[in-house]
Amino acid sequence: MKETWRFIDSGDCSPAYNMALDEALLDWHSKGLIPPTIRFYGWNPATLSIGYFQKVEKEINLDKVKEYGLGFVRRPTGGRGVLHDKELTYSVIVSENHPEMPATVTEAYRVISQGILEGFKDVGLDAYFSIPRTDEEKSVLKNPRSAVCFDAPSWYELVVEGRKVAGSAQTRQKGVILQHGSIILDIDEDKLFDLFKYSSDRVRQRMQQNFKNKAVAINALRDEPLSMGEAKVAFKRGFEKGLNIDLEPYTLSDEEERLVQAIVRDRYENPEWNFRK
Repeated sequence: MKETWRFIDSGDCSPAYNMALDEALLDWHSKGLIPPTIRFYGWNPATLSIGYFQKVEKEINLDKVKEYGLGFVRRPTGGRGVLHDKELTYSVIVSENHPEMPATVTEAYRVISQGILEGFKDVGLDAYFSIPRTDEEKSVLKNPRSAVCFDAPSWYELVVEGRKVAGSAQTRQKGVILQHGSIILDIDEDKLFDLFKYSSDRVRQRMQQNFKNKAVAINALRDEPLSMGEAKVAFKRGFEKGLNIDLEPYTLSDEEERLVQAIVRDRYENPEWNFRK
């Protein structure tokens, strides 16, 4: 018997709403109010999200964030800065003690990411997991100097033709795994690199060149551009196949929406959360 999970397509939402809904789903699942859930969403406006531990003053060029008219939010998950623009963002909410979920973060990450892997195959791309082999590769993972999330392929990163095609982050709270990430359709590298601070222009150039060599968007790999609608269909199928589940569409109730809005106000629209030292 296949398990049925919930599927929510939120469409394009504000940065604060996106993070608040992920948090609410984690909370509701921890209380047994909802089954495991997969959610797809986009961003309006395009947004720079930063990791839970990042220092805004030190790492982020807020003038450029304003100049580009971007949203700005701190995620509840770790990792580095991500520009959410032309991408399909996903989140997966599932209990740590779910029978299919391995105990370790990296192994659970691999199981969940199997859904994304199948999605890439569905759109005709031969994606696979990169696993760091050498001590040098492993030490790079332990020392994430770069502020840009896509810069370092981490454990079980999804790659096509040797370049990273999706970035994900995971947190565990209240016995629940929340993994969310970006499936990038198109990327504006200059814009992305404008959003961070560098010790010199040379450092920026080097990092941007590195990034070009390490990361790639879906539409740079395909002859025919993939639309957002097509991406949603393919990756929904991918999650169903990769996790061996059925996804049942769900719309939030008025009461659930009210609870999400409360988290928006209390946390993700709050400068104390987003700009804290």
